Amino acid sequence: MTIRVIVAEDESAVRSGLVLILRGAPDIEVVAEAADGEQALALAREFRPDVVLMDLRMPRLDGVSATRAVVAEQLASVLVLTTFDLDEYVFGALRAGAVGFLLKTVDADGLITAIRTVAAGDGLIAPAIARRLIAEFASSPARENRLADSPALGALTRRERQVLSCLGEGLSNAEIAAHLEMAEATVKTHVSRLLGKLNLRSRAQAAVLVRNLDNHP
Repeated sequence: MTIRVIVAEDESAVRSGLVLILRGAPDIEVVAEAADGEQALALAREFRPDVVLMDLRMPRLDGVSATRAVVAEQLASVLVLTTFDLDEYVFGALRAGAVGFLLKTVDADGLITAIRTVAAGDGLIAPAIARRLIAEFASSPARENRLADSPALGALTRRERQVLSCLGEGLSNAEIAAHLEMAEATVKTHVSRLLGKLNLRSRAQAAVLVRNLDNHP
């Protein structure tokens, strides 16, 4: 199956480099390129890709707002590209429902693997970004940081808790299925249900939540 991708990046040289890398993968098709958030959203509505590779700092409409709209309209999965100095944007993208987070320093193989991972329905967070997100959760009074004392966690079944724990370890659906000895389709069902119960928008949010709870008992 061909993975259809839109690349949204306002710097033309960077965008061209990303497109060149992705077009080198036999199973990936770049269906459109966007130079700003408004264009990214319009193209997502037109092409309905599998993945939008989204820069966060763009003109007219920033990547966080564009991500929120793409996710809300269920147009595609969003894989975010960021740099170390954009913590507030990364946290905003997480809350907006992005399922993957990569540093712009990622190499070609890492980028292609990330696209495939997100297209398969799994989440992905670069380790350096995960540390910053966890720190943000730990210092924030937001609802997510209080879930440890919430009835929401208590509403999860034993299997859902096991799957949630695996999400915190960054495991893919296939890896969770092997670890818990269940069908991959069943894993997907459990992930969907636990996200709904916890009122989370992506498995990336769930992963950061689990890591934060592990670090702050």
